[in-house]
Amino acid sequence: MGFVPHDIKAYNHPRPQQGESNGNLHQPPIFDPYVSPSPSLSGTVHNAHQPQINPYAQDTTGNGGASYYQEPAYTQPIQYHLYTPLGPHRDPTHQYQRTVQDFFISDTLREDLQRKSAAAQQILPNSKLPPQIDHFYSLVPLDTNNQRNTAIFGYASWIYKVVSSKDGNTYALRRLEGYRLTKEQAIRNVQAWKRVNNSSLVTVQDIFTNRSFGDSALMIITDYFPLAKTLAEVHFPSPNTRFNSRGQNVLHVPEQTIWSYMVQICNALKTIHGAGLAARIIEPSKVLLTNKNRIRLNACAIMDVVEYENAPTKNLLDYQRADFFQLGQLLLSVGTNIPLTSHNTSKAMETFSRSYSGVLKDRVSWLLSMGNVSTKTESIDTFITSIASQTMSTLDSSLSLDDTLHTELNRELENGRIVRIMTKLNCITERPDYNHDRQWSETGERFPIKLFRDYVFHQVDAQGNPVMDLAHILGCLNKLDAGSEEKFVLTSRDEQIVIVVSYREMKRAVENAYGDLVKAGRSGAMQ
Repeated sequence: MGFVPHDIKAYNHPRPQQGESNGNLHQPPIFDPYVSPSPSLSGTVHNAHQPQINPYAQDTTGNGGASYYQEPAYTQPIQYHLYTPLGPHRDPTHQYQRTVQDFFISDTLREDLQRKSAAAQQILPNSKLPPQIDHFYSLVPLDTNNQRNTAIFGYASWIYKVVSSKDGNTYALRRLEGYRLTKEQAIRNVQAWKRVNNSSLVTVQDIFTNRSFGDSALMIITDYFPLAKTLAEVHFPSPNTRFNSRGQNVLHVPEQTIWSYMVQICNALKTIHGAGLAARIIEPSKVLLTNKNRIRLNACAIMDVVEYENAPTKNLLDYQRADFFQLGQLLLSVGTNIPLTSHNTSKAMETFSRSYSGVLKDRVSWLLSMGNVSTKTESIDTFITSIASQTMSTLDSSLSLDDTLHTELNRELENGRIVRIMTKLNCITERPDYNHDRQWSETGERFPIKLFRDYVFHQVDAQGNPVMDLAHILGCLNKLDAGSEEKFVLTSRDEQIVIVVSYREMKRAVENAYGDLVKAGRSGAMQ
């Protein structure tokens, strides 16, 4: 049976209803109050003495100023099948330099996202770890070494990747081995940390005690960042770690990176101090590097729990001043590539001043001075004001990254629609059996769909060689999904059948055939 395309019906512009478009029942498609004459009834001549509407005068439509501009009765639909590269375009290229990758995100970003996705899906087969802790399961160790270290929290600390059975999300679980809770109020104080939300801080999701490992332990649940490294692993790698397997020397840290670290940590401290809290732990092994120069403070709430009984010996201002001092030590150690525990502050400052500007040296010296003078009352706001110019530089870098990611996202804008239309086409074409009819996909409206598949994917040149034109494939699929009025020619493989059809008619045929399949699937499921 041959395919007879439907007649192309004229598109009737929707008429405005009563009370729409500022009360004008008959308007031209586009009305400009500064250029076009005032609207009149169809088929009549404008009166030369008819007063013009003054848009700056009082409202003459009776709508109480609901809409200032005259709204057109009909606007052109969005051309979904057209690709438009959006800015900013930082690296202009010539036409001959454009490649297939212009339609998709860059390989570097894709590889980074896929590696993080693979890390989040990692499992540990034949694990001897507990199968489940509360409602968390699938434990995978994240520690880069198995050495017990009690210097920071006073307890051996281990961290795992876990999955929640409540929401299916992946989290990080930190276990403090051997911790015994003596006062319930110690854990209740962490509720304030759950309400702290900052882009430079790892959010605390939950905290509880558990005996799944055979001992009493404190469990802290935080957000999980795949493939994140600590500043200690990045800037002070030991020869035995996977980050410095060959023992290479650590490179000099650029000054702009130091400023970026300072601004981001100050951003976190502003929120923390504003909530009436203190970080109490700012050191390289507890600061995560989640992306290039993108850091987050981690494990801040733990000290409020493990040192709850010692908290009355210091007031909040003392802890907040200690945050400044620890920040100064962190920046000094990163700038000199010397761990905190193995350098003298005065010698390190001499080395630091030889490598960086005097402004940065003064800011780090001010932070270190907060640990010696207990009478200083400067707040985090005062310090942020003193580094305002560098804050603007960091903000500019962040906005540039935002523009880059939006440009990458625009390249993937239509891919979801392409997948949907390709799914429909493949469900219809070459279907071996439908409703006991083996020729269903070869007859009726389905036959042109098969020819369309050949037209899009099986093009050949005059010599019979395959034509691999991705632009042609994407253009055809987008026009089909958008229902374009453009016409094209379909030819059977034996060249005995030639059909002139529009994309709009092809879309109707695809929707009808796919709808029949969906209905048949639903009816079969109900039987």
